Amino acid sequence: MKVMHVSIRQIGNSQGVVIPKPVLTQLGLSGGAVAEMTIEGDALVLRRPASRVRTGWGEAARKIAEAGDDELVMGEFGNSADTELAW
Repeated sequence: MKVMHVSIRQIGNSQGVVIPKPVLTQLGLSGGAVAEMTIEGDALVLRRPASRVRTGWGEAARKIAEAGDDELVMGEFGNSADTELAW
């Protein structure tokens, strides 16, 4: 990407930078999105957050169950010492 100069502006008691929409679009971010910000060396780095582990698994499991496609693949099976266990 081409070097871009931006101004640091006063925003209330803080200071900020306006990020151009094409830059946000390239990162896959939009207004109101959450981003990760770090300092790496002498650079301020803004990143799209990594997706959370198992995101969407609950919804996917619900859809599988609703479709009736949640039966065991290998079926039930026991271990050789199961008869010795007392419940």
